Amino acid sequence: MVMKASLQLRIGTQLTMTPQLQQAIALLQLSTLDLRQEIQQALDANPMLEQEDEFSESEQAASEPEEGEWADSIPKELSVDSDWSDTYQDTAGSGSTSSEGPDFERQAAGQSLHGHLLWQLAMTDLSQREQLVAESLIDALDANGYLTQPLADIREGLRNQGVEGLSQREVETILLRLQQFEPTGIFARDLRECLMLQLAALPDDTPLLMPARRLVRQFLEALGKNDQRLLKRRLGLDDAQLDDVIQLIRSLDPRPGSVYSATDDSYVIPDLVVHHDNEGWHLELNPEALPRLRIQPDYASLIKRADKSQDNQFLKDHLQEARWLIKSLSSRNDTLLRVGREIITRQIGFLEHGEEAMKPLILADIADAVEMHESTISRVTTQKFIHTPRGIFELKYFFSSQISSQDGDSHSSTAIRARLKKLIQEEPPGKPLSDSRLVTLLEEAGIHVARRTVAKYREGMGIPSSSERRRLR
Repeated sequence: MVMKASLQLRIGTQLTMTPQLQQAIALLQLSTLDLRQEIQQALDANPMLEQEDEFSESEQAASEPEEGEWADSIPKELSVDSDWSDTYQDTAGSGSTSSEGPDFERQAAGQSLHGHLLWQLAMTDLSQREQLVAESLIDALDANGYLTQPLADIREGLRNQGVEGLSQREVETILLRLQQFEPTGIFARDLRECLMLQLAALPDDTPLLMPARRLVRQFLEALGKNDQRLLKRRLGLDDAQLDDVIQLIRSLDPRPGSVYSATDDSYVIPDLVVHHDNEGWHLELNPEALPRLRIQPDYASLIKRADKSQDNQFLKDHLQEARWLIKSLSSRNDTLLRVGREIITRQIGFLEHGEEAMKPLILADIADAVEMHESTISRVTTQKFIHTPRGIFELKYFFSSQISSQDGDSHSSTAIRARLKKLIQEEPPGKPLSDSRLVTLLEEAGIHVARRTVAKYREGMGIPSSSERRRLR
């Protein structure tokens, strides 16, 4: 049999995670405090960037001067082999080092891992039985985000709570869904699984991804002993390739849950501001949240020489980085405004009447309206805050699960909690309302919920039972 060489043309499509897209996603998920620190790092490292003193609300948060001949030879986007991290270090830390804060700065409760996961759970389509299993798994996490309690023990505990016929496969299936939550690597049962979850979330075209997965899956102990001879032999890698694989693994977070604070207070700066006038409600970017950037015109004019000197190439490279940062900031602001306006449009009742008028809202509702993926909406609404006449709230506060009544109406869980709190506050001092009585009062208002749900909401708000309230009074 004779093999003949031939050429074939194949047409296909694939998703490439370019450095530009990676940087845009990274900026999108940063809080304002972290982004301030990132911008300051860029200003310190890139001579082509400078900060403007004033911020005009009618303009974008970043701008460039008019481009002349100096820009003709500068690509509009970064080359694929140029990464933001080549120039700037990752500064996504726990807060800003700035000693000055804008007038909008306020103190707010720190984000807990437990609360962040419960919020994502409320946005997930699960049955009541699956919700109970998921809540038990969340409760079993340690501070680092690891599931240290055996699944068999969790299943036994659920059986004691009245969940009948629960199989090991059911628990494992729900665990797999929870392992898709953020932060990536959560709900792992050991370090190997945690790293594998994070590697699985990387783009398929990540260099040396397959040997990195194999190393973690089969030779993690050898890596801990720094046995590079064994690793090179078993993985078939040379010294440079092994170094790159190890560097990739070290870039992962072995304790994904540790970045969340359980009780610490932190300062937040709202990204958006909503106000009311004679024309209605308006949403705008907070003019004091971020500095305004522009291209440094004096350095940019030097590129007119168009020579191939090392200095001129240095300026061109940094100009590409500066232009992409400005473009990414502009894209981030545009996405924030689109998502924020859609949320506020659906929650006008809350702005005008308070929590009792909150409407049911899930990530998919906003994702469909603005034509984005649900994961993008999750990034946009996490650690992004809005200043309203009723206070400062995280954007994800406006999302809540839906509870349907018999007459076909739907109610937000946030609105139900607010109504419960009001009923308890107005109860007769000598005769506190029992959970059964609260269920009846809600039914009279057209809200049909189970007694167990009322007890769960009451306990979640830190309100004692009726018997305990009677003793306290």
